[in-house]
Amino acid sequence: MQNSSHPDPLRSEHLEFGDKPFIRHGFFTRNGGASSGIYAGLNTGTGSDDDQTLVSENRRRVAEWMGVPPTHLMSVWQVHSPDAIVVRQPFPGERPKADAMVTDRPGIAICASSADCGPILFAEPDAGVIGAAHAGWKGAFTGVLENTISAMEGLGAMRDRIVAVLGPSISQANYEVGPEFVARFTAERPDNGRYFAPSARPGHAMFDLNGYTVDRLSAAGVQAYGLNRCTYAEEDLFFSFRRTTHRKEPDYGRQISAIVMGER
Repeated sequence: MQNSSHPDPLRSEHLEFGDKPFIRHGFFTRNGGASSGIYAGLNTGTGSDDDQTLVSENRRRVAEWMGVPPTHLMSVWQVHSPDAIVVRQPFPGERPKADAMVTDRPGIAICASSADCGPILFAEPDAGVIGAAHAGWKGAFTGVLENTISAMEGLGAMRDRIVAVLGPSISQANYEVGPEFVARFTAERPDNGRYFAPSARPGHAMFDLNGYTVDRLSAAGVQAYGLNRCTYAEEDLFFSFRRTTHRKEPDYGRQISAIVMGER
C-alpha cells in the first residue's frame, strides 16, 4: 500500500470520452487514506466500526479528488436490492435505502461502496447522464443493473450509447458457493451453469460474479466492460469482506467508486 495522503484511483479508458472531458470517474483503492489497523488506508465505509472522524477525512479526500465538496459525494444506504433512484441534490436527511443512483446534474458525485461486490459506473456522455450501482450476486440477480439503465433512460440516455464498467470485485478463483446457490441460478436460466466451476469441496462451486455481471450488462444492451481486478487477492489495494471472514477479523473497510459530471 502506498504511504500517501492523496488517493490514486483506478480508471477505465472506456469512461474517458476524449472530447467530453467533463465526466470524471475513479475506482478508489486503499491508497491515500488516513485509517489504520484492519482499516488501513482509504476506508470510506460509514457502516464500519472505524473511527468515523477518519472515515470522514477519507471521504473528504475522495471528494477533493472528484472536484466536489464532501456534501456532494453521494452514497445511498446499500441493502443488496434491485432499486435505483434519481439524485439531483444532496440528501436532506438520512440516506435512502437503494443500491444504485443516476443523475443528469453536474457537480453531484454518485458512488458505489464495495468490499467484494461489484461497483459499476455508467455514463452516456451525449445525453449527460451518469449512474453508479452496487451489485453483489443478489443485486445483479434481481435486476439492479437493468433498473439503473432504465433510470438513465428516464433522464434521456440512449441505451446503446451507455458505457458501463465493472470495477474491482471478487474473482471466481476466490468465490466459493454452496449447492443451493448454484440451484437458484440454474433454476432461473439453465445456461447460468457456465458461471460455475468445480470447487475442491464436494457439492460446492466457484462463482464467476464478474462474468455474470458483465454478461447481464451486455444482454441489457449497453457497452459493458470490466477491470478484472480481484478484491480478495489484491490485499494491498482492496478491502474484502470474504477475506476478513476467512481470517475471523472483527470488521472490514470499504472502498468507493465514484463518477461526476462537470459543467459542459
